[in-house]
Amino acid sequence: MFAIVSLLAIISLSMLAVRVGAVALMMTGLSRDVAAFQALSAFSGAGFTTGESELVVATPERRKILALLIRAGNAGAITVVTSLILSFAGSEDEAPVRIVIIVVGLAGLVLLSRSGWFNRLLTPVIQRALSRSTALVLRDYAALLHLREDYRVAEIEVHEGSWLEGRQLHALDLPAEGLLILGIAQPTGEYVGAPPADYVFSRGDTVVVYGREPRLEEIARRAPSDSRAHEEAMAEHSADVEAKTEQEPGDRAHRSPRRST
Repeated sequence: MFAIVSLLAIISLSMLAVRVGAVALMMTGLSRDVAAFQALSAFSGAGFTTGESELVVATPERRKILALLIRAGNAGAITVVTSLILSFAGSEDEAPVRIVIIVVGLAGLVLLSRSGWFNRLLTPVIQRALSRSTALVLRDYAALLHLREDYRVAEIEVHEGSWLEGRQLHALDLPAEGLLILGIAQPTGEYVGAPPADYVFSRGDTVVVYGREPRLEEIARRAPSDSRAHEEAMAEHSADVEAKTEQEPGDRAHRSPRRST
């Protein structure tokens, strides 16, 4: 009986490892379906060669996750086979009972793994644990948005007395400050991607904003009547754009001889 319990425990841990790997891959920017498939593929050692698998190994973080899954899968396979052999060792009369116990146990694990409410409960727990113990970065999105230097994507909550509350998006003139609204999560759970210019910010909205980190921190604290901060932010962004524009001709002139040789 101990061998059967060990077998079911090992299978449970294997399924959990695949789930943790899938969530970790999701945290690096992969979709849910792709992350789940590639985590299972790495753990099982199936080695599917697809365009998705090439995408998975494109970043160091993902390669580390897959390497851990492959090692865990190899160790788990040996342990499962050993436990399975031990579970049938002994009296032949007990073999049918042991088979029934194993089948029922496996069926229960499968049903649990496919349970929607269980996955909704487990996934946030895994995400919180990984966030505290690892430094996973959304590399794909970071490259796409050029999140280097001090550029960031941040969430700003619209609270009572916020500079954003009750104002239309176009009236804020945020692009003049070097800020871009990517989306808005409403208190109802709805998400407004690329919100229209006439969108009115309401208390409880969570605004996803792209821009320089110091400006993101400042706008999150900005008082409703602080028009001077807006003017200073526009002037700072304008000066920054002009400085970079002046550098570009020099950079092109410096690079042009290399292209001509």
